[in-house]
Amino acid sequence: MISRFQAEIATALATLAFGLVIVGGAREFGIGWDSSGPQPGAFPFYCGLLIALASAGTIATTVGRRMGGSAALAGIFLDREQGKRVLSFFLPMLAFVILTVTLGMYVAMLLYLVFAMRFQGRFGWLPSLATAFGTAAFFYLGLEKFAQVGLLKGPIEAMLGL
Repeated sequence: MISRFQAEIATALATLAFGLVIVGGAREFGIGWDSSGPQPGAFPFYCGLLIALASAGTIATTVGRRMGGSAALAGIFLDREQGKRVLSFFLPMLAFVILTVTLGMYVAMLLYLVFAMRFQGRFGWLPSLATAFGTAAFFYLGLEKFAQVGLLKGPIEAMLGL
């Protein structure tokens, strides 16, 4: 069980870290001015700084509301049943990302769509397989051949000569 307070603090900490990473990365490219104007890292630096400051403000506001006895923060944000539903969506997406990096985009896409349609959507095998292969073919023809945008390929695509 996760309270709303815990969820707000965790989200604010995550966005704070995100903003600080942007600030750190932008400093590598320079954040000042040179003879031609702002250096390449100036805009990302200020965006990251804004994200970090807003996140710190959210943390301060949330802690202040909690200390003030806000009843809204005591409510349940996520219970066990809702958590199971979130994980049933998140874990297949995580598997898709891992499979994309290891097996390539097309194989990962096929496996994800078949899994999502067959086991989560309870579609039959034929519609699941037809949709998965049709989607993979559409992406291959539309992106690889027509737009000439290469997607990640793995060992199976290499074996097939794609």
